[in-house]
Amino acid sequence: MPMLFDRPSRSSLPLRSLAPNILTVLGLCAGLSGVQLAIHNRYDLAVLAIAVASIIDTLDGRVARLLKGTSKFGAELDSLSDFVNFGVTPALILYLWTLERLGGLGWIIVLAFAVCGALRLARFNTALDAPGKPAWSVKFFTGVPAPAGACLSLLPIPLFFVGWEWLREASFLVGLYTCGIAFLMISRIPTFSLKRAHIGREMVLPILLIAGVIAAAVVGYPWLMYVLTGLGYLALIPFSVLSHRRHIREFPHAATFEADEDRLKGGGIS
Repeated sequence: MPMLFDRPSRSSLPLRSLAPNILTVLGLCAGLSGVQLAIHNRYDLAVLAIAVASIIDTLDGRVARLLKGTSKFGAELDSLSDFVNFGVTPALILYLWTLERLGGLGWIIVLAFAVCGALRLARFNTALDAPGKPAWSVKFFTGVPAPAGACLSLLPIPLFFVGWEWLREASFLVGLYTCGIAFLMISRIPTFSLKRAHIGREMVLPILLIAGVIAAAVVGYPWLMYVLTGLGYLALIPFSVLSHRRHIREFPHAATFEADEDRLKGGGIS
């Protein structure tokens, strides 16, 4: 019987290679738990579950690269998990919260959001192999990433918790908003990516201070911070479009890069 610390054989794998996949599975469990919580009218915890799944999605790829545990299996598992967490679950939570009142139309909106989530992820996966992209394009996503789209789609629920209680009765308005977020996910609109952002050394302490203040605010006013973050992200989209156009004008013949290493990431922002 093979023991945990026996000499590795060709058929064995280092335990560290499982860590990113375990994170991905935990994220999938968190996302699916959001539906169960919504069924029991715990919409606060349902939104939190999707937020946790989004955080895990940003971590598993980095953990995979840090531990040198990237794999094709991890990439496929992550993509399937993302579809469930950010394409299916948010729409079902919104359906249980208010879209159900629209009858068949509400279910059509759920299906449309899920389909857009699948298309978004499929485009992301195939774009990784696209040659000839300028080096500066790593600063941008094409459309709103799936985790951000999922969190944005749930924004009406935190708004409800901060006092906009009429939103739950405005099912048609919430449905239109959900369709708008679904469109942003599959659109060609460039949005900022922080995956390879750099900061000057002189900004380290101010950013750490700001992060501490934000963390305290999240603990004290979680729903207000959720709303402000979501609205802030939406407000940044026009600036990302302008920045993208400026890069096109200033670097029309910029050097290109090969497919991103995130292709075998076992996680990441899709």
